[in-house]
Amino acid sequence: METQNRADIIDVRNLVYTYPKNSQPAVKGVSFAVQQGEIFGLLGPSGAGKSTIQKVLTHQFRKLQQGNVTVLGREIQSWGADYYEKIGVGFELPNHFLRLTGIENLRFFASLYKSKTHDPMSLLEMVGLGKAANERVSDYSKGMMMRLNFVRALIHDPDLLFFDEPTSGLDPVNARIVKQIIFDLRAKGKTVVLTTHNMFDVEELCDRCGFMVRGEMAALDTVETLKARYGERKVNITYLDAEKRLQKTTLPLDGLGANPEFQAALNGHEIQTIHSQEATLEQVFVKVTGVELEADDEQAVIQ
Repeated sequence: METQNRADIIDVRNLVYTYPKNSQPAVKGVSFAVQQGEIFGLLGPSGAGKSTIQKVLTHQFRKLQQGNVTVLGREIQSWGADYYEKIGVGFELPNHFLRLTGIENLRFFASLYKSKTHDPMSLLEMVGLGKAANERVSDYSKGMMMRLNFVRALIHDPDLLFFDEPTSGLDPVNARIVKQIIFDLRAKGKTVVLTTHNMFDVEELCDRCGFMVRGEMAALDTVETLKARYGERKVNITYLDAEKRLQKTTLPLDGLGANPEFQAALNGHEIQTIHSQEATLEQVFVKVTGVELEADDEQAVIQ
């Protein structure tokens, strides 16, 4: 999806990064841009390089080994502590002060910023933690900690946000709340970058996504375009055969009218249902990369 008249908030060109003691780069010449007001997803299995890119973009590596990275109009290396006034970060493994309450945690982090911050209680209520605001975080469940971690990234109203697996382990109700907040952020002109291997989150949330595999960007576009370019459109047909037994067949949608099997089903049987079926993002990912995403061990519901 080309969206003109919007500035590139992030511009990555030919990024290469190799960890100490590793012979092979974790990221191999990756290039992409993220536009203002966009929800951008980096999708890939563990070890694909997406977390390394997040670390580069959140300025955890002070020096670039190779390539150019510009964020918010400045080269990433030129940013100092003021960078963290501009960005919000919510990674999958929360890190809280366990002896403090939920609201005390947010008040502490709010005190670190020079800019105006949101009311901590309103943020807690937004993710269903209002009644637990005065409980020690050590008594929170993992899911509650993850929601606290999520709103902590919002406390200073940043223009650019980075989230790693933002719905991992959340029950459907709380996952829906988090997703709606991300949509609301986009509606306010904020830019959001997600790293995940959750296909459903990417399909639902992201304006564009990049497929990461073995340190490389295998494909990058809108979900719809990736499906149209690489997916196989199909039609599921159920019908009654001569003995009135229900049968099912799946045929390619392209050229359906001239397909002899489809013609035979129409002319010789009683059609019960015809439904089109588009490729899933997972099927497209496997076709493009040759890699299947592993099952998410964190999908067990955490309250």
